[in-house]
Amino acid sequence: MADVDPVWGAPLTPSNIITVDAATLLSTVFPPRELVLAPWLPAKGLAMIYGPRGIGKTHLSLGIAYAVATGGRFLRWQAPRPRRVLVIDGEMPAVVLQERLASIVAAGSLEPPAPDYLRLLPMDLQDGGDLDLSDDQCHPALEAAIEGAELLIVDNISTLARGGRENEAESWLPVQQWALHQRRAGRSVVFIHHAGKGGQQRGTSRREDVLDSVVALRRPSDYQPNEGARFEVHFEKSRGFHGDDAKPFEAALLHDEGWTTRDMEDADMARVMALSDQGTPIRDIANQLGMSKSTIQRMQAKARAAGAAAGHD
Repeated sequence: MADVDPVWGAPLTPSNIITVDAATLLSTVFPPRELVLAPWLPAKGLAMIYGPRGIGKTHLSLGIAYAVATGGRFLRWQAPRPRRVLVIDGEMPAVVLQERLASIVAAGSLEPPAPDYLRLLPMDLQDGGDLDLSDDQCHPALEAAIEGAELLIVDNISTLARGGRENEAESWLPVQQWALHQRRAGRSVVFIHHAGKGGQQRGTSRREDVLDSVVALRRPSDYQPNEGARFEVHFEKSRGFHGDDAKPFEAALLHDEGWTTRDMEDADMARVMALSDQGTPIRDIANQLGMSKSTIQRMQAKARAAGAAAGHD
């Protein structure tokens, strides 16, 4: 009996398996790989964003969705053109999604070209049962909803891929097969996920094998709960981009200004000087911020030099 594709039930036979020799592959002219959101999310790309609970992952995913749907900009990332987006949300009540999306739309300067460029699939509006991407029987039912979308945002893995044990690699295989099918169909997929107690993405590392990008959100060392969504953005996997594009940065959602970003070096400098101005000893600053004493001293010297230069001017 022929093997069966676990997602779509298509039999795998010798007649539909394609191989290509090296010379043919090297001489084939492929179209340039487009970007859905530059620099880290390519067309037909797979990515994951993870972070601890309450850090602002849904704020981030909706901001990405709106930027891609409008061909706009979000944080330090640019969507080259509008694309149709479907947000599959397994955690937030629809009324909360409504509130957060309304804030994004009110602050934005662009609109989607048509209403269907941004669609949402909240679980609490479904009457036919819960969606579980780890159950391959659910995949065909999604096809009508997915039709036409170029980007799927799955928020989040814990609520939308519940089958099996989280730490077992095999339990991820049906979801991976589903994601690979979406890529073959020309779509990109961004998975939103939780971080574990150790700070890494929760569960099996096998999730990262086929991904183009892995984005980790981390709490700044001086974060206060009343600040809301403020986090560091770190690229732990960056296939196809590097250098300044892959540098970490800090992002914050401010009540009056919307989203702001700054380089990690500037953020670290601000934290060091704030503690220095309070008279905190270098050793305590180093322990509190997780930096070496030599780094603290170098930042202090740089800040003093910049202040002296400004005063001289």
